[in-house]
Amino acid sequence: MTKIILVITVFLVSCNSAQQKDTVSIKQSANHRLDTLHNDTTIIKETFQQEDTAYNEYLTGRLKPIRENFKRINSISKWTSVDKQELYESTEGGEATFYYSNSILEKIVTRHFGETFQQLTEYYLLNGELSFAFEKSYKYNRPIYYDSTSMKENKDNQAFNFEKSEIIEDRSYFDKGKLIHQVNNQDCGSPFAADYLLTEQKRILADFDKLKSSKKSS
Repeated sequence: MTKIILVITVFLVSCNSAQQKDTVSIKQSANHRLDTLHNDTTIIKETFQQEDTAYNEYLTGRLKPIRENFKRINSISKWTSVDKQELYESTEGGEATFYYSNSILEKIVTRHFGETFQQLTEYYLLNGELSFAFEKSYKYNRPIYYDSTSMKENKDNQAFNFEKSEIIEDRSYFDKGKLIHQVNNQDCGSPFAADYLLTEQKRILADFDKLKSSKKSS
């Protein structure tokens, strides 16, 4: 009986040890792939020297100064100072970058990384207030660690392929603290309902205010 218990114990320990090794191996592989992605050309690029895309003529007059400010700021090639801080809101981390011109905060850019996505959000300020928010999200076809081996083991027909990512862009226009218009690249600029815009306004401003507060506290 003692021998049987000993054999079972050894078996269980071996199994647990193997499982732990597999888990560590998977995590190491995933982290390696994520590190590669973070340093790769596949990382979402910040907007530089671009004009805003006008999908329609809706609110053209009110959007003009917002678009002009967006172009002005994203055309700045030399900043007085650039500060960075880490973010911990996604599984694989991220960072926030604060851009200053003559001690004036002009732009905040955040990056978030996950096993199934990456997101870049650009916040543009006008007279100290949020003027424009540009959110770019890449949703991967499979998790970053999902290679050809994982594909075969799961009898799948796809492995991780950055080229097959779904790209979603949201452009949000603010005037005196109010979200007056939002455009999504998948709906060609159709106007959203007022209650939806209000919900989005609260979400975006909450994230923006949180970033500014975190910068002050640091």
